[in-house]
Amino acid sequence: MNPREIEVHIEELVLHGFPRSARWQIADAIESELRARLTKDGVPAAWQSSPKQLDAGSIKSNTNAALGTKVARAIHGGAR
Repeated sequence: MNPREIEVHIEELVLHGFPRSARWQIADAIESELRARLTKDGVPAAWQSSPKQLDAGSIKSNTNAALGTKVARAIHGGAR
């Protein structure tokens, strides 16, 4: 299998109930987990057809990093 380069663009991510100061911790965790998922599992087939709008629903977490990880999993897994 030949590695390929992909670019994922998240136009808007809306997180309610979090201070602005948490945004970079959450964003970094999303980026890290999404990179790991794409490396391990590849690009979901649904991503290849057209841009999607995803609603991850309600996600609860104790830390910003854990929240970012859960959001990334919803992004990757929700595109089915």
